[in-house]
Amino acid sequence: MGRFDGVLLASDFDNTLIYTEDALRSDEPVPPLSRENREALEWFMAEGGRFAIATGRALAALVKYVDQVPMNAPGVVCNGAALYDFARGEYLEMAMLDGDVRERGQAVLEKFPSAAVEAYHIDNVIHAVHPNAITRQHEHLTKVAVEERPSLPEVPLPLGKLLFEDDHAVLEEIKRFLTEQGWSGDYELIFSGQTLLELTARGANKGGMVRRLAARLGIPMKHVYCVGDEANDIPMLTAAAEGFAPANCVSLVRDCGATIVADARESALADVVRRLAEKYPG
Repeated sequence: MGRFDGVLLASDFDNTLIYTEDALRSDEPVPPLSRENREALEWFMAEGGRFAIATGRALAALVKYVDQVPMNAPGVVCNGAALYDFARGEYLEMAMLDGDVRERGQAVLEKFPSAAVEAYHIDNVIHAVHPNAITRQHEHLTKVAVEERPSLPEVPLPLGKLLFEDDHAVLEEIKRFLTEQGWSGDYELIFSGQTLLELTARGANKGGMVRRLAARLGIPMKHVYCVGDEANDIPMLTAAAEGFAPANCVSLVRDCGATIVADARESALADVVRRLAEKYPG
């Protein structure tokens, strides 16, 4: 029996497990997982813990890094729209967007011509309409080239997520527009960065999918811990027995009551595992 038997730890990827902000803003490569994080996670799993990634990234944008990250549980992708089993190479759960989302998203693009949108097809393809500089930054970060389409209605279904990209002030206006149209009640609308506004199906967020993962693993939520730095992480941070956030997190995450740990550049996950070891002394 390991000291972490029956414990689930779920972590965001960007700027939590690995600090990727510099790569997003420049031509720098995404850094590797730190030795401290790797060793801590390997020990956590060797002691019976289950570790999962919970990311806003599409599967296509995460799969390139899977071999670098030790994990022994299915991962949450597309900001909670899907649960993917990396060991078996298949989706276990999906919460797809409705058929109206393409026309509604197109209405957004027509009203806000500076905005771009990435449409995450469940078949491991990312489509883009009106790609802008932020889209190109995102391509550099994820190392996944988008497939451009002239309009959202021409993007094939099923879709797990739309990602609107523009300056934050414009994204706030987009969020307000979707609410004024009476459409926001059908979706989750949440920021995953200053220039990124996520749209998923109602109930499809990291918190909901982490709950479903825990249920699949037979782990009660009182033994589930989550780590994240952005607003889209809050649903899982508040669902967990304890939510942790790296010191580089946004103010909304601090305000949600998350326990602040080391900066992502200073191996935040290793700090989390140290704290869990105090909770589960063995």
